Amino acid sequence: MLVWRGRFSGPTSPLSLGTFVKQVTTTISTRFRPHRIATRTLTTTRVVNSSHFDTLNSLQKQQISLYVDALLQWNQKMNLTAVTELEEVMERHVRDSLAMIPPIQCSYIEHCDSSCNNISLVDVGSGPGLPGLILAIACPSWKITLMESMNKRCIFLEHAVSLTGLSNVQVVRGRAEIFNCPLDPNLFMGQNLGQDVGFREVFDVAVARAVAEMRILAEYCLPLVRVGGLFLAAKGHDPQEEVRNAERAIRLMGASVLQLWSVESHSPYGQRTAIVCLKDHPTPRKYPRDPGAIRWPKQEA
Repeated sequence: MLVWRGRFSGPTSPLSLGTFVKQVTTTISTRFRPHRIATRTLTTTRVVNSSHFDTLNSLQKQQISLYVDALLQWNQKMNLTAVTELEEVMERHVRDSLAMIPPIQCSYIEHCDSSCNNISLVDVGSGPGLPGLILAIACPSWKITLMESMNKRCIFLEHAVSLTGLSNVQVVRGRAEIFNCPLDPNLFMGQNLGQDVGFREVFDVAVARAVAEMRILAEYCLPLVRVGGLFLAAKGHDPQEEVRNAERAIRLMGASVLQLWSVESHSPYGQRTAIVCLKDHPTPRKYPRDPGAIRWPKQEA
């Protein structure tokens, strides 16, 4: 039913930098600006400088090197990512994933707990491990669950976890929502982890990147988050309308939009936004539903 791995020993020998060496000298200046939405006044009073990649130690950089090399190699045999060039993987995948760390840390400390050490985080629809596996490398005290429905991607994730020597990751094959698809054998059928007592409302933080529209993401992710925890969705440069359309769905899941973090990058891929939601009530038991039953109306102007 579930596929997972959780070892408690790191690499026993030095790891080769491989093709990663050329990336070490590349620095991207990034700023994070949180601001409120709706009727609240937008603020930029808190600015967090982040080129989080530069804060990684040599072992973590080596682990990312191994992951990136494996991703590009396996991508030649199976469709893991549309990005096929090393530099693009670093910019669009690795650095974008690392950019989620300051919003998680600051929002969690301000609204959930005095410390963000040892938090449990679920990456919903992890795909090839983005952002969850990168977060596991950068934050070894976090307990990361990579939730993915496709068997071939889970096999790659297991390989990547073993290759990098991570001991704080489990890979779970399943879906957050109910789903049955007789046409695609790669899809895990009928296992609704959002309704499973082993996963429902147990995580401190849920994250999702490039999975679905915000209204749908809220129903997928918030049932997994404990009351008092956070849900973060990585979106593009201007998600305001998408957030407004999702507000009703987020409220029904027991949460509210806390803030938006704007991530300004000098990379060619432009601005990113992390949408942060705080859960303050339990999610009604009927959620999440089958995707075919999800019909959230858009917010009227």
